[in-house]
Amino acid sequence: MVIASIREWNDEEGWGVLDSPETPGGCWGSCFHIQAEGFRTLRVGQRVELLWEAPGFKQDGYDFRALEIVPLDG
Repeated sequence: MVIASIREWNDEEGWGVLDSPETPGGCWGSCFHIQAEGFRTLRVGQRVELLWEAPGFKQDGYDFRALEIVPLDG
């Protein structure tokens, strides 16, 4: 897992983009990947631990896709 930050997040659509040095250009993530109880959401600038993959195709325009997102703060 790497440390990443949330670049953008859309609660209505349930997905957003995470940034880390290991995922240049951004990593696509879904609310289903967030390891938390209740309503799973993130906020811009929030730090998370990220487990990601490079599936070999673009997910909504991104080369990287989250497998697990663990919120670190708030």
